Amino acid sequence: MADIYTKLGDDGTTGLLFGGRVSKADALIDAIGTLDEAVAALGLARAIVADAELAAGILEVQRGLFVAGADLAANPRARAQLVPGISLVTDAMLSRVEDLIDLCVARRPLRPVFLVPGANLASASLELGRTVVRRAERRLVACQGEERVMNPWILPYLNRVSDLLYALAHELAALLADPLRRVHALGDADSASRIAAKAWSLLRDDHIKEAQKMDGLLHLFTGVTHRG
Repeated sequence: MADIYTKLGDDGTTGLLFGGRVSKADALIDAIGTLDEAVAALGLARAIVADAELAAGILEVQRGLFVAGADLAANPRARAQLVPGISLVTDAMLSRVEDLIDLCVARRPLRPVFLVPGANLASASLELGRTVVRRAERRLVACQGEERVMNPWILPYLNRVSDLLYALAHELAALLADPLRRVHALGDADSASRIAAKAWSLLRDDHIKEAQKMDGLLHLFTGVTHRG
């Protein structure tokens, strides 16, 4: 088993993907570290949420941020070795997040006001993750003026991820504030939960129209729309 410590960073440098070392104080390394913070914050949210399908969705976002981190950490001379969707952010990843946002907003249109985070622990954790992603985005914008090689899809991707986390946090706040109590009051919460889980599963598999149908069925069943 490899040692957890290599001592290579004792001089204040850190390694790049595919070789090379730079200062840990480098602005781009600071941005990558901020993405690492975002992944950790979303891990807290994932550990809190009770819905397994929503937790899987948060995990998908975490993995996408890992891809962004790898993309940014690559040695500029070795970017040809990056793999789309694994270590290289792509337009398909951006489209995927936009599809998730569209369905989320279709279920619950966002109010044109700022809401104070803290309706419940799960939604507040998503809001925390959102703000850290925003900070990473600002760090990268600052790096743009330093003549660095940067994938043009990364900034739009992070922008959309923070939008998705905002929408999900507000949906989760609404879900735990009232609709769950209404579902339980109907005496058949298990059936409603199965419908909601199926809708999220279809969404994760890109079957957007089918997911919308399932969400509509849940609305008829409970009198409310699922926030998942």
